[in-house]
Amino acid sequence: MLILCLFTFIVTYTLYSVLFQVISTPTYSRLLSKNLKIKIYRNKIMPVLCGCETWSLILREERKLRVFENRVLRRMFGPRRDEVTGEWRRLHNQELNDLYCSTNIVRVIKSRMRWAGHMARMGKGRGVYRVLVGKPEGRRPLGRPRRRWVDNVRTDLQEVGCGYMDWIGLAQDRDSWRTLVSAVMNLRVP
Repeated sequence: MLILCLFTFIVTYTLYSVLFQVISTPTYSRLLSKNLKIKIYRNKIMPVLCGCETWSLILREERKLRVFENRVLRRMFGPRRDEVTGEWRRLHNQELNDLYCSTNIVRVIKSRMRWAGHMARMGKGRGVYRVLVGKPEGRRPLGRPRRRWVDNVRTDLQEVGCGYMDWIGLAQDRDSWRTLVSAVMNLRVP
């Protein structure tokens, strides 16, 4: 168990350091235009996060991802000169959101609800569905159970007010599931 935790820490630390090194050189360069920097961000960083719908995130980790994204965007767009005082200042989060008009990382992660609907509508013989509803055999390790992906789906549904419903049965109706997904994706996302 200790080896697994150590391995997870090493992989996470390596991922963040590699991402930051990939970003730091082009985002500081004054030779590249802002549009090119945005394309580099979308094509080099966001593909790394394409599997993030499967992550089990807590609020602290969501905040760290927002901080990471804002840090990268501040490097890309640079400081802004204040019109009143004439001093240089950092961009505020709302200004960053206005300049970078694409979806943020947390909203991409919240799209796990769409994937949950796909999995819930799969047939009972499919492997993904069996993993979703199956119970592992054997004894679990001591301590608090780890946060599972399904726990995040249930938490998102509780915040909307549908937490105690059978979400697998609810996902069978595509239209109601689509409205529920849009409501969940707008929660806690600036």
